[in-house]
Amino acid sequence: MDTNIETLINENNSLKETINQLENKLKLSEERIKKYTNSLAHKEYYQEHKDEVKAKGKAYLERLKVEDPDKLKEYWRKGNKNRKLKQIENKIE
Repeated sequence: MDTNIETLINENNSLKETINQLENKLKLSEERIKKYTNSLAHKEYYQEHKDEVKAKGKAYLERLKVEDPDKLKEYWRKGNKNRKLKQIENKIE
């Protein structure tokens, strides 16, 4: 299957150009996303407003307990599953 794709790419230069253009667009969008997701201002906000963020999270969990306990159970299951996977990964490394 991979050889078929490689032969198609070698035969048709426009596919190569298209792939290169798409890769460039992907890189540009990843760079744009970075400034919104992991910026220094983002980290500083959470350091300065740590208590407020924790209070909002706690209020959300309390509201979930009343409104939708099944959703809360789902969150706990997912968290436990992820913790177990991380432990397994750490043991392998």
